[in-house]
Amino acid sequence: MSVSPAELQALDIGADPAIAALEVYHLRAGYGRVEVLHGVNLVLPRGSVLALLGPNGAGKTTLLNCASGILRPTSGCVHIAGLHVNDVAPDAFARAGVCSIPEGRGVFPNLTVNENLRVFSHAGNIPYGLVQERAFTRFPRLKDRGGQMAATLSGGERQMLSMSRAFVAEPAVMLLDEISMGLAPLIVAELYDLVGQLAADGIAILLVEQFATLALKVADYAAVMRQGRIDIVGDPDEVADHLSGAYLGEMR
Repeated sequence: MSVSPAELQALDIGADPAIAALEVYHLRAGYGRVEVLHGVNLVLPRGSVLALLGPNGAGKTTLLNCASGILRPTSGCVHIAGLHVNDVAPDAFARAGVCSIPEGRGVFPNLTVNENLRVFSHAGNIPYGLVQERAFTRFPRLKDRGGQMAATLSGGERQMLSMSRAFVAEPAVMLLDEISMGLAPLIVAELYDLVGQLAADGIAILLVEQFATLALKVADYAAVMRQGRIDIVGDPDEVADHLSGAYLGEMR
């Protein structure tokens, strides 16, 4: 039986280092009659970075959607810090410290940068002013665009704004989906530098990335997903060796 939203929100995800931050067991999920995940097992240890690699259509985003409460599995289990959470609403995940940064720059395009930060602040207990200060300290260029509509930002700036959600509630778990997509290398390097800093602060990060080389540089563990199943899980070097030249080229 799943925990209640109140029980999940009261949970201290990082309290017991012996319990994984996130686990999925025999997870099956899909959309309508189409099953995308076919019995996935994966463990994200506390305070680690797990890179989830694989080609388009492998099921990576579907797995993130289950892990954030957006999509309810058809069978199997999702555990946050050892608690069964299959039927808990996404907002309870967020308040418990699970921060999801979706592909596509999850911002409100018709709001300004400052208005987006104010909306983000509603998801946690940190005042808007402090959220704004943290975001502008880490991404100074956002400060210069505080009154600018998010729709008019560059792709990199929108991703910086989206990742500012990480400063809202001091999350224990972050789910990152293709943060490098369509961005210039210098911007990508800056974003991955932030990923490294967040991991150093003890945040457990599940990082979905199609460009394997980038993800493997910051990962403690890596997994390869194909056709809705996990192919291999191991340390980054082991997983890199497992990938064929053609397959790695597909994700470079």
